[in-house]
Amino acid sequence: MDYKKEIEDLVNLVLKDNASDIHLSAGRTPIIRTSGELIPLIKRPVLKEVDIKGFADIFLSEKNKKILEEHRDVDFSYSMPNARFRGNVFYRQGSLAIALRLISKEIRTLSELKLPAILETFTRKPQGYFLVVGPIGQGKTTTLAAMLEIINQTRTEHILTIEDPIEYLFDSKKSIIDQREVRIDTPDFADALNAMFREDIDVCMVGEMRNTETISAAVTAAETGHLVFSTLHTNDAAQTIDRIIDSFPANQQDQIRVQLASSLTGIFSQRLVPRISGGLVPAYELLINNSAVSNLIRERRTHELNTVIETSSAEGMIDLNRSLAELVRAGEITVESAYLNSTNPKNLERML
Repeated sequence: MDYKKEIEDLVNLVLKDNASDIHLSAGRTPIIRTSGELIPLIKRPVLKEVDIKGFADIFLSEKNKKILEEHRDVDFSYSMPNARFRGNVFYRQGSLAIALRLISKEIRTLSELKLPAILETFTRKPQGYFLVVGPIGQGKTTTLAAMLEIINQTRTEHILTIEDPIEYLFDSKKSIIDQREVRIDTPDFADALNAMFREDIDVCMVGEMRNTETISAAVTAAETGHLVFSTLHTNDAAQTIDRIIDSFPANQQDQIRVQLASSLTGIFSQRLVPRISGGLVPAYELLINNSAVSNLIRERRTHELNTVIETSSAEGMIDLNRSLAELVRAGEITVESAYLNSTNPKNLERML
């Protein structure tokens, strides 16, 4: 099998069908994900172990091959003339498997992504800590890329991205953009964050808050005059703040609570919901840090944040249930999809 040609054919199919992922493993035909659904490509041959190794040889550098053997999985990025992928090669039951996520070469605007225009206000902040959160595969990195591109086009700043692996590739416009990949350009997220204090950075995007050291460095950077963007795999604003605080030892939690209360600018939670007409549409929640929110964080009353969001639409906050209800009324999504994606179905019922 010509593995390079096979990948090109699969990528063309993904682009044609507006799919998001490709799954390759021995004993199965290739599988793609379209509008959230996994679809086996039954007209293609069943893959063998030698095929998966052939694909991995194309995707992985020698360094990544060593990491795969040592850790039994490895992240990577892969570029083609018409597409770019984020991927992971991993072992399962002793044999290799590969998962690929399509990354658009074009950085889309907030409007094109059907995201609220108020997100642009967070790109104009001189400093602070802004998080985009949600389950895996819900478009968090795409949202951050759109926000960074606004800064790139409108402000003269030095922007740093720290990613594992690098996903969207930026061209410097009004801003300077430097992109660092973990394991290639820096040992880890925390090291790169600590080094940014000596690199004259204004804006930093951290691909993921993976550990306490990274969170601590990001919050400190936001406190000391930097604008920091990042992601977390959490469901909503309240859970995000609790997750951050709980990741620290008990004797440090009061300190991080105070730091977070003062440095946080907002938390945007999103999920992609199947659209009735096909494709996916975002539903979202937005918490804006104001004096009431800061007090609740400091006073360990994060369980009250949902109420603040629900009652603060005049200040620009967005309630997830209201977002879902509006999509239902607009005929974009089904009632069933709204309930499946709601974190509080009882409240949603009153809005429908």
